[in-house]
Amino acid sequence: MDEIEQLKHRIAELERENIILRKKPFHAVKGATVAVPEQFAEIFDNAQKIVQEYFKGIKTDPTKGTIEISGQRYILVRASALSYDFFHVFQSLYADRGHDQAIQIGRNFLFDIAHVIGMQDAKSFIEKMQVDDPIAKLSTGPIHFAYSGWAFVDINAESRPSPDEDY
Repeated sequence: MDEIEQLKHRIAELERENIILRKKPFHAVKGATVAVPEQFAEIFDNAQKIVQEYFKGIKTDPTKGTIEISGQRYILVRASALSYDFFHVFQSLYADRGHDQAIQIGRNFLFDIAHVIGMQDAKSFIEKMQVDDPIAKLSTGPIHFAYSGWAFVDINAESRPSPDEDY
């Protein structure tokens, strides 16, 4: 391929990337990604800006099998694969232990996996975004949860956000 053809090829790649960038799903988020009582609104508004900054750096390249957000590799997993389908497989794998025990084993296993994934993802996020303040760490968590597709969080009015056991 000569230099002109290489440049044409590169221009075509950049045009495809521009189309993707214009459709950025996280860049133009309107509204809150977590429901909070009024007294916490400013804290969570600031946290949402931090999380939005992180997620606006999304790049997908199916030709390499990659999805990257702010330089971190992500994967897409259908939600049912980690819930209904997951438990269905555990029921069959542990059928010899009875239905209730098979479900309990599945729940325990899924809880442990989710707990580890959540902790490690949170550590990576706060390190990457250089979030040091304990309240900022606490408030970015539910927003990161929403951006990554786990759930929408509604903070209870009786919550007492503090960086200790009193929370």
